[in-house]
Amino acid sequence: MVSVGSKSLPSRRHRSSEEDSLMGEREKSGNSHSSRKKGMCRKAQKGSRGFDGDSNKRNQSGGAAAANVKPASKKQSEYEHHNEIVRKEIDPETSKYFSEIANLFDSNEVDLEERSVICGNALEETKGREYEIATDYIISHVLETLLEGCELDQLCSFVRNSAEVFPAIAMDKSGSHVAESALKSLTTHLENPDAYSVIEEALNSICKVIVDNPLDMMCNCYGSHVLRRLLCLCKGVSLDSPELQGAKSSKALAKRLNLKTSQLDPQLEEYPHQGFPDVLSYLLSGLLNCSREDMKYLQVDQFSSLVLQTALRLMAKQDHELLQIIPLVLRCNSTDENGEGVHIETDVAKEILESMKDNSFSHLVEVILEVAPESLYNELFNKVFKKSLYDLSLDRCANFVIQSLISHARDQEQMGLIWEELAPRFKDLLEQGKSGVVASLIAASQRLQSHEHKCCEALAGAVCSTNESRMSIVPRLLLLDNYFGCRDTSTWEWASGARMHVMGCLILQEIFKFSSDLIQPYITSVTSMKAEHTIETAKDSSGARVIEAFLASNAATKQKRKLINKLRGHFGELALHTSGSFTVEKCFDACNVSVREAIAIELLDVKADLLKTKQGPFLLRKLDIDGYAWRPDQWKSRQEAKQSTYKEFFSAFGSSKSDFPMNTFVSDETEDPSEEIEPKNTSKEIDHRPTSGVKRHREEHARDKDEPFAGEKRAKKKKNKTSEATDNNKPASKKRPFLSGEMKNRHANKMRI
Repeated sequence: MVSVGSKSLPSRRHRSSEEDSLMGEREKSGNSHSSRKKGMCRKAQKGSRGFDGDSNKRNQSGGAAAANVKPASKKQSEYEHHNEIVRKEIDPETSKYFSEIANLFDSNEVDLEERSVICGNALEETKGREYEIATDYIISHVLETLLEGCELDQLCSFVRNSAEVFPAIAMDKSGSHVAESALKSLTTHLENPDAYSVIEEALNSICKVIVDNPLDMMCNCYGSHVLRRLLCLCKGVSLDSPELQGAKSSKALAKRLNLKTSQLDPQLEEYPHQGFPDVLSYLLSGLLNCSREDMKYLQVDQFSSLVLQTALRLMAKQDHELLQIIPLVLRCNSTDENGEGVHIETDVAKEILESMKDNSFSHLVEVILEVAPESLYNELFNKVFKKSLYDLSLDRCANFVIQSLISHARDQEQMGLIWEELAPRFKDLLEQGKSGVVASLIAASQRLQSHEHKCCEALAGAVCSTNESRMSIVPRLLLLDNYFGCRDTSTWEWASGARMHVMGCLILQEIFKFSSDLIQPYITSVTSMKAEHTIETAKDSSGARVIEAFLASNAATKQKRKLINKLRGHFGELALHTSGSFTVEKCFDACNVSVREAIAIELLDVKADLLKTKQGPFLLRKLDIDGYAWRPDQWKSRQEAKQSTYKEFFSAFGSSKSDFPMNTFVSDETEDPSEEIEPKNTSKEIDHRPTSGVKRHREEHARDKDEPFAGEKRAKKKKNKTSEATDNNKPASKKRPFLSGEMKNRHANKMRI
C-alpha cells in the first residue's frame, strides 16, 4: 500500500441530515435542489416534484424519511430483495490510508501534478473492492474527491473495474454520490475529442450490466437518480437543466398559460459534445424491454416514473423514437389495425384513465402529452380523455393532466370539444379549487383564437350571477378563495388585508390579453374599484401584475388614466417594493407628462430609501429622476418629445393586430382637462444641480467632469446661465435620440411571472 504521510486523521465531514430523506421526494414545489458543498455531498431535493412545478396540495402524502418509506409496490420489494449484495467490512489499514489522503488534500499543500499521482495510486487500491469502499459512509467522501481529480485513463479504469457492481453502488445512499461523481467527471473530459471513444467504452461496460436487470435500479430512490444522470450524459445534456430537475411552479405556470414564448419548446442545457446516441439507444431499449406486467408497476412507482419522464424529455421532437417509446410506456399497440400510427385499445384506455389519479403516473402522462407527436396526442385525446375531462378535472392529481392536455391542444376542433365539456362547469371548478383548469382553458382559447368571447362570458358568469352587477368581477377573482369560502356569496364584500389569489390573478392577466371589445366588463370592473382597494391590489405581488397587465392592454387611454390616478400619492411607497417598482414603471409609461411629473416628485421624496433597494437605482435611472431634479423643464421637453414620436410612429405603423398597445404612450392632447390633476409646483422646492447636458446614458461620465462646479456659488452661476439660454429660446440640440439605449432596454426586459 502506498503511504501518503503521517498526518493525523481528518475530522469527519458529516453529510446533511436531509440525506436521510428520499432523493426526488416531493412535498412542495417551490424549493429548488440543494447545492453540493465542494462536491462532497448531495442533499436530497426536499421540494422537487420531478417535471411539474405546480404544487396545489398535490403531494401531501409525500415526505417520509427513507427508513419509514414502504416500497411503492410488492414488485419493487421483490426486485430489491433479489439483488442484495453482502458488504464486507473495511479493514483499519485501508480506512487509515484514505483518511491520510483526505488530510493531505485538506491541507492544500499538494500541487496539481502530485494530486493526480496520488489520485491514481489511491484508485488502484480500490481495485476489487470498489463496492465496499464506495459504500463506506466516510471513505466515499474521499473517493468522490479522487474521481474528480484523477486523469481520464484512471477514471475510466475505475468505471470499467466497478461495472459489475455499479448498480449496487448506485443504489446505496453513500455509493450513489460516488457513482454520480464518476459520471460528472467523465463529462469534464469530453472537451477533448480524443477521449470520446475511451469514455464510450466505459459507458458501454456500465450499461451492459444495468440492462440485465434494470428494474432494481429504476425503482430505487438513489439508483434512479444516478440512472437519470447516465441517460443525460448519453444524450449530451445536463441533468441540472431546469426542465429535467423540475421547474418551479412559476415557470411551469408560465409555460402553461402562454406567459413564455417557448411554451411548447423546452430548452435543455447541452454539453459541448454530441453525446453517445448508440449507447443511449441501447440503454433505453434495455430499460423498456420489460413485460407489460412490469411496466404496470413502473408507471406508478415514484422513482421509475422519474426515469421514464427523463427519457421522454430527452427524446423530445424525435417523433419516430417517441412513437416507439410512448406505446411501450402506456402498454398499448404501436400500430393500428392498418399497420400505421398508434392504436389504444378500449381496455388499455380504461386502465390509463383509472391510473390517472395516481400521483406518479399523472406526472408521467403530463410529460407524454407535452412531447407526444400530433398523431399520438390525437389518439390519446379521442380514446382516453374525451367525455372524461370534468371528472378528471376534479381529482387532486388528474387535474394537472387535464391542464397539460388543454395547454397542448392542437387545433380549434379540439378546443371546441374541451369547451363543450368544461365551460358550463366553470363555477363548479372554481368552487372546488381547480382554477388551474379554468386558467389553462382561457390561455388555450387565446393561443388558438377560438371561443375567446365565450370564455370571457363564461368566466364572468361563474363569479357573477345574471342578476348581479358585473362591477365585482375583478375583485372576486382577485380574492377567489375568500369569495367562494363565503357562506353567502351574494353578501360578499372586499376582505381588507386578505392575500390575493395567485391563480385568480393569473386568470386576470390572461383576460387582459384579449381584445378590449371582448373584455369591457373586466375593464369597467377594474377601473371602478375603490381607491383603497386599488392601492391594496398594487401592493400585493400577484395583484400588481394584474394592474400591469391592464396597463399593457389595449384598453382605452381614459380608462387607464382613471386607474393610475387612484394610485396618486402612493407611487413612492410602491417603488420601495420589488413588485411595486414594476407597477410604477408601467404607470409611468402609460400616463401623460403631467402625471409622469407627479410620479417623479414622489420618487424624489423617497430617493434615499430607493437607493438602498435592489430595484431602486434602476428605476431612478429608467425614469431619469435625477434629470428631473436638475432640470425639470428639459426633462418635461424630453418626455413630450418621446410621446409625440411614439404617437407618430404608431399612427404610421401601428395596427389592430400589433401585440404592442397603440395607446401605451399618452399625449396631453388626448386627456380630458376636467379630470387632470396638476402636479405641485416644484420649481422652487427642488435643488437644481448642474449637469453636463449630454445624453442620459453618458450622465455618469459627465458628472465626473462637472465636479468642480458642485459648490453653491458655482451652482447659482450655472442656474443663471440656464435661465439666459431659456430666454434666448435656444434650441435643445443635445436631446437624446428617440431610439436610445433606454428603448433597447425596454424591449430587453424579461416578462415577470
